[in-house]
Amino acid sequence: IKKARQGLPMWGTCAGLILLAKSIREKDPKSLGLLNITVARNDFGRQVDSFETSLKVKALGQEPVHALFIRAPAIAAVGKGVKTLATHQGRAVAVAAKNILGTTFHPELTTDLRFHTYFIEHFC
Repeated sequence: IKKARQGLPMWGTCAGLILLAKSIREKDPKSLGLLNITVARNDFGRQVDSFETSLKVKALGQEPVHALFIRAPAIAAVGKGVKTLATHQGRAVAVAAKNILGTTFHPELTTDLRFHTYFIEHFC
């Protein structure tokens, strides 16, 4: 936590985002409180409700991003200092703040490296 507060770049996807959040609606697990957001666990449904979709992410260009949501959380509230990068069904699903990137979906499971490139260029 100390290193993150000192600026160590961090990227939380799905469960990692839940741990980085300032607040978790379900109060479990205990979060690290590093990213000024409130997260709702499994907000897009259970394992059987997992899905794939295309997202518009202006920061990554015109071509939509293919996103995999697996028992995905949703960002229920975005606090001060946090920028929303993408939404789905009216809920934030990708955010950025200072040294932290957060996605409720799994960019690491696709061949699209734009989020990885964005992380390196803006946070490292």
